[in-house]
Amino acid sequence: MWVASVGYLLPLCAVVLLFTLQFCRVCCVDVPTNVSCRPGFSSSSYRFHVKSTPLSHSTVLGKVNFSDCSGKTDAFYETDVAHILVASDGTLVVNRQMKHHNQVKSFTVHAWDSEGKKFSTNITLVDHGQRLLYSRGHVHSGHHNTELESPKISSLPVLTFPKFNSGLSRQKRAWVIPPMNVAENLRGPFPQQLVQIKSSRDKEITVFYSITGQGADRPPLGIFTIKREDGSVSVTVPLDREEYADYTLKCYAVSQNGESVEEPMDIIIRVIDQNDNRPRFTQKVFEGSVLEGVPPGTPVMNVTATDADDPNTANAILGYSILNQEPGEMFIIHRQTGVISVVTTGLDRESVNKYTLTIQVADMEGEGLSATSTAIITIKDQNDNPPLFISKTYTANVTENVVDFEILQLNVTDKDEPHSPNWRAVYRIVKGNEGGFFNMSTAESNNGILKVVKGLDYETTPVYTLLISAENEASFSIALTPSTATVTVFVLDQNEAPIFNPKEKTEQLREDHPMRRVISTYTATDPDKGQKQVIRYNISRDPAGWLEVNPETGVISSKAELDRESVFVQNNKYSAVILASDDGIPSATGTGTLILDLEDVNDNAPVPSPRDFEICNEEGVPVLLQIVDRDLPPHTSPFRAQLLRSSDKNWTVVLNEKGDGLLLTPKHMLKPALYPVYIRLFDAQGIFQDTVVNATVCECKGELFCPPKYNSSGPPVFSVVLAVLAAILALLILLLLVILFMKRRKSVKEPLLPEDDVRDNIYYYDEEGGGEDDQDFDLSQLHRGLDARPEITRNDVVPTLMPAPQYRPRPANPDEIGNFIDENLNAADNDPTAPPYDSLLVFD
Repeated sequence: MWVASVGYLLPLCAVVLLFTLQFCRVCCVDVPTNVSCRPGFSSSSYRFHVKSTPLSHSTVLGKVNFSDCSGKTDAFYETDVAHILVASDGTLVVNRQMKHHNQVKSFTVHAWDSEGKKFSTNITLVDHGQRLLYSRGHVHSGHHNTELESPKISSLPVLTFPKFNSGLSRQKRAWVIPPMNVAENLRGPFPQQLVQIKSSRDKEITVFYSITGQGADRPPLGIFTIKREDGSVSVTVPLDREEYADYTLKCYAVSQNGESVEEPMDIIIRVIDQNDNRPRFTQKVFEGSVLEGVPPGTPVMNVTATDADDPNTANAILGYSILNQEPGEMFIIHRQTGVISVVTTGLDRESVNKYTLTIQVADMEGEGLSATSTAIITIKDQNDNPPLFISKTYTANVTENVVDFEILQLNVTDKDEPHSPNWRAVYRIVKGNEGGFFNMSTAESNNGILKVVKGLDYETTPVYTLLISAENEASFSIALTPSTATVTVFVLDQNEAPIFNPKEKTEQLREDHPMRRVISTYTATDPDKGQKQVIRYNISRDPAGWLEVNPETGVISSKAELDRESVFVQNNKYSAVILASDDGIPSATGTGTLILDLEDVNDNAPVPSPRDFEICNEEGVPVLLQIVDRDLPPHTSPFRAQLLRSSDKNWTVVLNEKGDGLLLTPKHMLKPALYPVYIRLFDAQGIFQDTVVNATVCECKGELFCPPKYNSSGPPVFSVVLAVLAAILALLILLLLVILFMKRRKSVKEPLLPEDDVRDNIYYYDEEGGGEDDQDFDLSQLHRGLDARPEITRNDVVPTLMPAPQYRPRPANPDEIGNFIDENLNAADNDPTAPPYDSLLVFD
């Protein structure tokens, strides 16, 4: 039984093959070849019987035969699976334990001839004693794995530098050295020899060997070493394919004096992948969502993972699976792609809105190293539940004539996601709202709000029956019937105000309409037909006070003269508001508007404007006076003017070109003075009025207005300025007095001496010295004599026997301030109660 480590087997086999190829290579000159030999495998496919039990490490599966027509028995082989290795003699060996042979049913073995041409054959594994599991093309049956001999173990392989002929004869193609395969993660011991290189002249001269390249003299340094004397190449540390997948070394052979003995030779070392990396999910938690009610097979989300091993081997072929899912098994995962899909019907967000899946990924197509993650799938809502009315019937009362009034709210329930379009209700009045009196809207709580938007009339329709339906903003995802409810609205009668017909009535009449004569009859009707009520009328608004109304009949008459020229008339129209009130409880009042369209009569004579003007006495410019007539045509122009009372001796009057003004001109030079001019103006119908116009004649020439000194419209400018300055000065004085008064009232008179004032003590010593021992004095001696002389008053305290003087109050007249100060100062000087108090002490 072959018990050697497979880690050693692969590089040894490769080196033996290379050594054999070098040994058998042809020379530069043409050598006759065997034209009947065809290189390749003995069969295009092989079939090996294996046990169904797990295949352990180093188990021999079978042997393949390969010939390159060179006569050698060893070759360099390679497989496309990591579980199986091929020795240089063609023996297939299990490199890693296989749980079941179904893990690898078929694979390919490759080999190279002396010219570097690649050949392949297919290998199929079948159960022992069973039919063929998998095969392609011609099948070569192999022995059972227990019947095969162990593979041979070769010594360290030797590579010889190729020779080149400098002659003119044709050379054969140079020997091709296939890559050397070295498994990663070798266990040692290290250094471990891989191959030996030799020069064909090592028997003639002393040859020294060296290598360069990545892993030797370039980073990573020291991975590969060579013995200088014998050319054996060794690996010093375990290799890591995920760090470097291959290395290229250049081999040199030189003599003792440093001259090159051979042409440099390249060796490619390829690191064979081992399953030493667990797959990793790209996310710790995957989140996805799917609509409720979707059919089976609907994809939900895709989970992904990575594996650092060789993607061309099963070490990096991942397989996904679901270990657990809560609260129910509703999903499945695609083993190769990681796509999670719905596996069955029954996804209902209203029942379960979230699923948690524990997912696993494993290499070796799901049978190797594994990792786990979590997938959270949220079930999204669809509109598969209609809004349902809590009650099917509702009743409500509403008073007639009210507008924009909320009658009631209709409650609904919806199982879909709250505050989403699938949940928000939309209400519609299906029947009973033909007149457009009602409206439905949606409240924040999703209830339906029923409002009356047009006034109802009890006398017309006392009861309304409404059919209301409820749907959602979003369309139903399945066939559903909208929920409906019936609302009965009872209209409550109220005392309605009488109604004028029309609301606005116009009467045309002359402005000289006689007093106490009927103008119009303006009446109202009571809409409460079932109630016999009495209507009474009165006037609410009559700005000119011209009208009166009969309270029982509504007949409107004039009580004063009408005047179209009144300020209360706009565009010949006068408006009054009439009220009609019933005797209901409570009383109701309606309003109507009466408009009088007044026809003009010639009741106003023309007058000049203005009534005063100025003119110079020399070469005075004619003065234009406008003619004003408040009547309307034809009661106005053309006008005529006439001077009265000898005014024509000094003045002339004519109409201007437009006929709406008078031109007054002095006939001769007048003395400066005020002249009255008497004018009579006629309208087109001969109505006239006499008017006096005051003309101020000034000492000037040709100017329209008089100089300022003759200006009688007001005082001279200098007088006005003086008056303004005087007023400002008086205001400032008054303000100052007010401030002084307020300050005096706020001030508080402080005593000159505090109550606890300590007076100087007078000590009488009848002898010198004593110091602190002479401090016991009889202070009553200081007042000796005062007690026996009552006529002397002590003034070190406030006297109580003498009356206080009277102070004069502050006068209101500012001119008396000086006297006020003098008198009160004199009173204060003679005031014995005012501090400081004088003391008179008598000493005997």
